[in-house]
Amino acid sequence: MATSGAPDPGLYGPGSVTWQCHGDPMMWIAGVRALYLQALHPLAVRGVMENSDFRRHAWGRLLRTADFVGTLTYGTTEAAELAGARVRGIHRKLSATDPATGERVPVDDPGLLLWVHCAQIDSFLHVLRRSGFPLTAAQADRYVDENRVNARLVGLDPAEVPADTNALAAYFERIRPELAAGPDARAVDDFLRGPPVHPLLVPGRNLLWRPLAGLAYGSLPGYAHRLYGRPAPAPRVVTRHLRLTGRVLRGIPAGLRWQLPPGHILKAMRRMGPDSRPSAYTLRTSAAILDRPGRA
Repeated sequence: MATSGAPDPGLYGPGSVTWQCHGDPMMWIAGVRALYLQALHPLAVRGVMENSDFRRHAWGRLLRTADFVGTLTYGTTEAAELAGARVRGIHRKLSATDPATGERVPVDDPGLLLWVHCAQIDSFLHVLRRSGFPLTAAQADRYVDENRVNARLVGLDPAEVPADTNALAAYFERIRPELAAGPDARAVDDFLRGPPVHPLLVPGRNLLWRPLAGLAYGSLPGYAHRLYGRPAPAPRVVTRHLRLTGRVLRGIPAGLRWQLPPGHILKAMRRMGPDSRPSAYTLRTSAAILDRPGRA
């Protein structure tokens, strides 16, 4: 929260790990991985299918999610709180049919919200680290902890949300027996492998989208590949491709990348000043300071 006369840093601020991470272009691949992972919860993906035309509006859904994450990370406190209230208001009105029991379940059921949150945070963290974004173990734990703010805004009790990477891994171990790749998950898989586009854009989709979606799929844990029933390249091959893709995308000037709408990062930098620029260098510097001899 900003003090009198000072700019409002929002819910995270430039001193957070999240602020530095969410400006990385590999977040887009991480977002696709999150969709693949989230679709493996039969009730969660049923909620998506029953309450939206996923096949026709999947692009809009992906962009809205990116806009929401950007607002929470780089927006003012007021903007973030309003975005959270808007999402909670929408979810409060929706329900989904449990494929196992046929019962109607509220979309804002805490168990569903927790799955969506954990799948997203795990995907963001996994892809960033595996693609070469510099995060120490302590910074990774801090990232998980910081994003309990995100969980609160969608309606979860932060005390019930994993606060470090060990707790996040333990959550996935607990929930794995509930995961399956039913018809809804396979519909998501089919869409992500070949989303419908205008005929003139098909070559571009095949050239650009399919390799990136394949990389997102390949970065999933082995149990997810087994559930989907599709093989993936060897982990070392996936890691090599993630690192190469990271180098290419990070080689695009940040000022150019950040011009794309909705421009949350540029707005935040205008509000907070040029020193607030998200950068992996900031994380490396802070880690080096903490690791100096004599530091507590």
